[in-house]
Amino acid sequence: MENLTSTSSKNEKKSLSKKIIRVDMTPMVDLGFLLITFFMFTTNFTKPNVVDLGLPAGEGGTEINYKNQLTFILGKNDRIFYYQKEANNLSEKDVKEVSFQGMELAKLIKYYKNSAVAPENFTIIIKPTDDANYKNFVDILDEMALTKNERYGISDLKPLEKTIYEEKIK
Repeated sequence: MENLTSTSSKNEKKSLSKKIIRVDMTPMVDLGFLLITFFMFTTNFTKPNVVDLGLPAGEGGTEINYKNQLTFILGKNDRIFYYQKEANNLSEKDVKEVSFQGMELAKLIKYYKNSAVAPENFTIIIKPTDDANYKNFVDILDEMALTKNERYGISDLKPLEKTIYEEKIK
């Protein structure tokens, strides 16, 4: 009998020493989600790219001598047209096409600015069509910054300009 008691006391000691320890991970998961949420709310993912446009406050505009301005029409498929003439007397042969490639656009702006009546008042009119994409609009605004041309305006196409544009893209 003595033998049995010693065996049972050994088994009791073994069972006490082999207890399984369980760690509850629920609070750790909660802490992880709290940290993720905290960092999402306190971090900026991307900085917005903003183009500074100084737009006039009221309706109506100023008349600009056509010899002191250059008008760009932004079209579809990365096409850009330009002219330097009164919009009322415009014909299809007056509207020419230029490319965004290389320095072609910058050279064109520089040429017309240097040959303007009053270069300090030289103004560029940008007229995007419904077919134009946002990238081309930003590209031409970048050209304004690169050529240091601070006088530019954004306008809608007049009916005659729209008709000529549609003929040009055919």
